[in-house]
Amino acid sequence: MKTQIIKNVFPVTGMACAACAGSVESMIASLPGVTEASVNYAGANVHVAYDPDTVSPADFAKAVESIGYGIIVDEENLEEKLADIEFKHFRELKQKLWVAGIFTLPVFVLSMFHIFHLEYKNWILLAFSLPVVFFSGSEFYSIAWKQARHRMVNMDTLVALSTGIAFIFSLINTIMPWLFLKTGQQPHVYYESATVIITFILAGKFLEENSKSKASSVIRSLMGLQPKTLTVSRNGAEMEIPLQMVAQGDEVMVRPGDRIPVDGVVISGDSYLDESMISGEPLPVYKSAGAGVFAGTLNKNGNLVITASKAGKNTLLAGIIAMVQEAQSAKPPIQKLADKIASVFVPVVLAIAAVTFVTWFIWGPPPPLTFAFLTTISVLIIACPCALGLATPTALMAGIGRGASHGILIRNASTLELACKINAVIFDKTGTLTTGKPVVTRSLWFSQDDQYKQILLSLEKRSGHPLAFAIAALVEDYPMLSIENFTDIPGKGVRAVYEGQVFCVGNLALMIENTVDIPGNVRDENFIFFAANNQLIAAFSVEDTLRESSPAAISALKSLGIKVFMLTGDKEETAAVMAAKAGIDQYFAGVMPADKNHFVKELRQKGYHVAMVGDGINDSAAMAEADLGIAMAGGSDIAIDSAGVILMQGDLNAVAQAIRLSKATVKIIRQNFFWAFIYNVIAIPVAAGVLYPATGFLLSPMIAGAAMAMSSVTVVMNSLRLKRISIHG
Repeated sequence: MKTQIIKNVFPVTGMACAACAGSVESMIASLPGVTEASVNYAGANVHVAYDPDTVSPADFAKAVESIGYGIIVDEENLEEKLADIEFKHFRELKQKLWVAGIFTLPVFVLSMFHIFHLEYKNWILLAFSLPVVFFSGSEFYSIAWKQARHRMVNMDTLVALSTGIAFIFSLINTIMPWLFLKTGQQPHVYYESATVIITFILAGKFLEENSKSKASSVIRSLMGLQPKTLTVSRNGAEMEIPLQMVAQGDEVMVRPGDRIPVDGVVISGDSYLDESMISGEPLPVYKSAGAGVFAGTLNKNGNLVITASKAGKNTLLAGIIAMVQEAQSAKPPIQKLADKIASVFVPVVLAIAAVTFVTWFIWGPPPPLTFAFLTTISVLIIACPCALGLATPTALMAGIGRGASHGILIRNASTLELACKINAVIFDKTGTLTTGKPVVTRSLWFSQDDQYKQILLSLEKRSGHPLAFAIAALVEDYPMLSIENFTDIPGKGVRAVYEGQVFCVGNLALMIENTVDIPGNVRDENFIFFAANNQLIAAFSVEDTLRESSPAAISALKSLGIKVFMLTGDKEETAAVMAAKAGIDQYFAGVMPADKNHFVKELRQKGYHVAMVGDGINDSAAMAEADLGIAMAGGSDIAIDSAGVILMQGDLNAVAQAIRLSKATVKIIRQNFFWAFIYNVIAIPVAAGVLYPATGFLLSPMIAGAAMAMSSVTVVMNSLRLKRISIHG
């Protein structure tokens, strides 16, 4: 009998670069019984296909831990464990950055500005440098050591070597200055080089981790929509059980205000459910016996008993979560460009440093060891990728600041990398192109008696129907009356008695039931009617309205050569009207969350670079799948967490502005990378001493450290140009 291969995804901790991911992948793939192992560094997880009779998840954990990383194979409380690990790591990084900043400042001032003439200056510099090197910079050395064990190098290798050698050299000259004095050389120290490099690189890592932390919270937000416990009826008794223990066919009790815990069918009770997370539509849906319900939707006002048909990983909500996870983990952030370049750059620099040392030691002037050591340190310090590490985060900070001043919040570097390529934008309708708040767009009064308006207000204020608030707003200036025998008729409307007359407000079905004569021009399912006895008093059309900025925003995108689409869960008639008003030619109605996700995939497969603009939970998977997710600030937390760009002021004109800003930011980042490497191409040979034979010029490590700092300043100044770039059309 053929063994069944199991496929699963496990979170991985401790990875700092793409090389780390390669180590984890090769270690798991080498285990017997593993048929496939694929590590996604961006998603911090590993996808494994394995034979459970030969190998187990515990073996994965043991193998990965042996090379210094971690893997979580226990699914119980998985999100809580991941959140705890992420929080601790981020807190530790923040502490290290604070310590580095506090202790580096006096080291830099004392070293670079000779305003203090202290007898034990070098010892003071050593004391201030110790916390930076051994606490704040410890991760660089540990990662470099892990890479060395596997015969790999990355940017941390250069950081560790340059700062480590500079610190050790300075330590020797502090403790034993006579070693250099007896050769006629001054025992210079380079503590500022070590501490400044560590502080700058930590600042870049902090920005990167901060973006990752915010982006990953979407999964936890989605998980929070599903209750951890639920009440079921078994053998005539009610009991509360954990969600994972629910079985298909269980009768589940759902109270007002609770979220539906499973997918199922209502067997008794009736209520209005907020299904905006599924359909995106703002109006709660009436549910009674026989109606289907979905996990994560909100029960507004009634008690329900439902039969569980799907639970746990099989629910529609779980499907949305899976789509978000898959889509998010597939995005490569621009920061990893530095690590890709490092695969060539770092070995070349190390080779140059080695050649420099050997050359000066063999052919250099006396004392050869001193010259060889100094030039080698100069090469390592001046080649340190501080400017390279700052290229992305500084431009990101400047871009974020520029965007924030225009109500555009840019969340992560991958947004900046991909947004400049956008050539197709998909808009959700409700809450995005429209306001998402139903209002009365048309009211027809067949009687002008103000008392009727008082009665209407009295009825609608007591009604639990979501449209009642919109109608009540029309007559809120009138006083309420004391009505009698108020009755809420689920799925139809409300009825009450005032001074012997029967008044009712509701849909066409309620009017027919009460033999109210409805004129042909308003005999439509979309109208809400108000009647006294058998006489029609008024009719109201309640609709969602288009945002004022929508038509101009669509026009701006079209002027950039971008194709525009609209997707909505609403019906065809409403979708057609809204698309026409907004100026959108291509739209699709009756679309479910999975359909939106598939539509994005199809466009990408056709070669489009896609942006998805939305505001609801139902948009989150499509936003994560898209090259660029754009969320309205007033939307759901999940939609906001899925997005790379958030429109803080709800102005859709900011979509085109965000794309222009992203193009400008990516251009600056590329310029930063260019200047960082041009600097190294020129500076490294000079530091190695190529000018010495002809001119006698030799670059000291002190000047090399200053030059390294100047390259960083150049990158920062170039990034600050973003504050002056126009993003308006």
